[in-house]
Amino acid sequence: MKGGRSKADAVGTDSKLKSKGARAGKRTAKPKAAKDPNKPKRPPSAFFVFMEEFRKQFKEAHPNNKSVATVGKAAGEKWKSMSEDEKAPFVERAEKRKSDYNKNMQDYNKQLVIFFGIIVVYNDNSDDRMIIY
Repeated sequence: MKGGRSKADAVGTDSKLKSKGARAGKRTAKPKAAKDPNKPKRPPSAFFVFMEEFRKQFKEAHPNNKSVATVGKAAGEKWKSMSEDEKAPFVERAEKRKSDYNKNMQDYNKQLVIFFGIIVVYNDNSDDRMIIY
């Protein structure tokens, strides 16, 4: 038989499927941890800082456009065509937001330390920390 399966092969695979049980392909969902509303949001990348400004410009130029995909595609094309010098202001703003975020996260983590009674020693030169119970 060219390319076909015999009846014996089909029966063999059926028995293998039956032996795996009813839950063979299903996964049980793990419960998600509750998100802390006080935790600082992660900073946007340089592209998303650019998108904030680009959306306003695109909306003014195309007031009838309702498609989010169209705006995203146009922004992506423009971002790819920009030189490093043109991207520099957006990169600087993104880096500033990232440094602000890191500072806010350190403050947030210190609040958690106080709340849970855990002593954490921070090294100012890096993000390394040592936890002492």
